[in-house]
Amino acid sequence: MRILVSNDDGYFAPGIAALAQALTEVAEVTVVAPERDRSGASNSLTLDRPLTLRRAANGFYYVNGTPSDCVHLAVTGMLDELPDMVISGINHGANMGDDTVYSGTVAAATEGYLLGVPSFAVSLVSRDASDFSAAAKVAIDLVDRFVRSPLREPVLLNVNVPDIPYDDLGQPRVTRLGRRHKAEPVVRGTTPRNETVYWVGAAGPAADAGEGTDFHAVANGTVSITPLRIDLTHTAQVCTVADWLLR
Repeated sequence: MRILVSNDDGYFAPGIAALAQALTEVAEVTVVAPERDRSGASNSLTLDRPLTLRRAANGFYYVNGTPSDCVHLAVTGMLDELPDMVISGINHGANMGDDTVYSGTVAAATEGYLLGVPSFAVSLVSRDASDFSAAAKVAIDLVDRFVRSPLREPVLLNVNVPDIPYDDLGQPRVTRLGRRHKAEPVVRGTTPRNETVYWVGAAGPAADAGEGTDFHAVANGTVSITPLRIDLTHTAQVCTVADWLLR
């Protein structure tokens, strides 16, 4: 079993170290991650300059690009053989609901999926966590299950793990993405040179967080597993827009 590990927090993040260490028990692991924090990079690829690949003292490879760059470079140029799986994480914070659109963690897994590799994105739902062991064990569980019983079609799974001990986690739930309220306004500031700058505001609170959503599962102490797809076509509106064009 060959697993490519990446993330968006950077190759030095504690979450990716915990994930890689845990996965070495069940697979041959290669880590290729961004050289710095690229949270919120989404699915961007670097097309205006060349990328460099370097190796850190701990054996992890790092790239001066985005999470998608890391997986794309590894799968299409660096690795001699296609990995059996791509796992992105463990992200330091949730990737639920609308977050998935912006998430570099999900983007790294998405790039693997687009290149034909089963892919998981794993996030620990906490901004203050220091113990990633429960989320790492969840990742091991999913890998073991996949090896014993592979899914019959390409798969991209978004996994969110509550920040509680592993033994306290409930039975994992298959969920749909919830929705958040509108984001908070940008935060205006002033530089020492009296220039106005803006920080993107915080994400809004959960709006659609009822039973069956990722928000609801995590709030109730269970792992949320959401199968994602890449086809953005709004099929329910195809006929509506076609009729609109004819009017």
